[in-house]
Amino acid sequence: MKRQNSRRVWMTILSFNSTTTTAPAMKTVTAISLAFFFLLLSLSATVHSHNITRILAKHPEFSTFNHYLTITHLANEINRRQTITVCAVDNAEMSTLIAKGLSLQTMKNVLSLHVFADYFGSKKLHQVTKGSTSTATMYQATGEAPGTAGYVHISDVKGGKVRFTPEDNPSQTDSVYVKSILEMPYNISVIQISSVLQSPEAEAPTAAPDLNLTSLLQRDGCQAFYDLLTSSGAIGTFLSSVESGVTVFCPDDDAIAAFAPKFKNLTAQEKTSLLLYHGVPLYNSMGMLRSSNGLMNTLATEGAKKKYDFTVQNVGNDVKLKTKVVTATISGTVVDEEPISIYTIDKVLMPREIFKGTVEADEPAPAPKAAKKKKATKKGDTTEDDAEAPGPDSSDDYSDDDAADQTASGGGRLLATASVVMAMAFSFSWLVFI
Repeated sequence: MKRQNSRRVWMTILSFNSTTTTAPAMKTVTAISLAFFFLLLSLSATVHSHNITRILAKHPEFSTFNHYLTITHLANEINRRQTITVCAVDNAEMSTLIAKGLSLQTMKNVLSLHVFADYFGSKKLHQVTKGSTSTATMYQATGEAPGTAGYVHISDVKGGKVRFTPEDNPSQTDSVYVKSILEMPYNISVIQISSVLQSPEAEAPTAAPDLNLTSLLQRDGCQAFYDLLTSSGAIGTFLSSVESGVTVFCPDDDAIAAFAPKFKNLTAQEKTSLLLYHGVPLYNSMGMLRSSNGLMNTLATEGAKKKYDFTVQNVGNDVKLKTKVVTATISGTVVDEEPISIYTIDKVLMPREIFKGTVEADEPAPAPKAAKKKKATKKGDTTEDDAEAPGPDSSDDYSDDDAADQTASGGGRLLATASVVMAMAFSFSWLVFI
């Protein structure tokens, strides 16, 4: 449909310019029209957002399903993702699931099985390759699903029906496609299925996660980091951020031990800023970190005159955190349960705001430019053609960030896209006019 609409707009523009304008003016009008068309096309391709709570709120027959998406925090995870399919079940089907008396965490695992990490609209469901396919679910993405238990088998069966079967329960045959609720190709598809997907693994009893930040930071290699947080008083800022969501990047005990000599030489204020630099005032699941690359503000940013941010970069299977001084790699997960996520990292993050002019061995500083050769004058004397270029110096001003520094918000990217396209549009129009 989008392609057909784009083709109609294109033909309308060409038709208008070929029948209503003179040759000189035609070029200018065509250029402006095309530029404006591409601007709109670019903006429409950039803006993709959805809210599963609002989508389902328009359909009261799914109110129970919608309610549990909210209280298990799955709704937030769905809204953050792109290219996703939500398989909703009506209130009657949800009542059979509720009757099992599952804990909230177990309920979350079951509902996670109903969220596919791929787009399946009505047309695609009836055209699956060779009549069947398997797709990963959000349950698989959590890492809680053993083996292939987090996959669902989709089959296009006789009579035009589409069947959904959990990989760990091949005997279930009663869950079929009912109708499409909403499709936003290829961002989100919300469909109704006839029955709750039954998975022995997903329904297995699950203990409620420990969401006490203080106790979580005292295990799995974070004890040394926790000791620094408490001795400096920075722990208070982390604790006050839990309600709205917090992500902690905890240098493991070995990393803290190796960094101790440098930490000892910092001022009290620098120590606090360094520790706050390891916290982000938002919950970030591992899936979110793996699917995004860009800048992150930290707890040290608030109230500071400088940025105190770092860049998240995915390299193969590794998630790396890059400051302008050092690059650390996420080495493990302590907890990943909204609103808290804690990850261990193999190095202490060193902000450039504190370690100005310092570069770790694995991040070599650029070599200083060589001085230009001296020229001989007519009298045989020598003179420098240019002064020798200075090498890196700790006193260099770095307030203006390099090209790698870019906004991490979608609004910033949208504004940048619009600005670039608009600039190209006017440039193109002016050139054609001339």
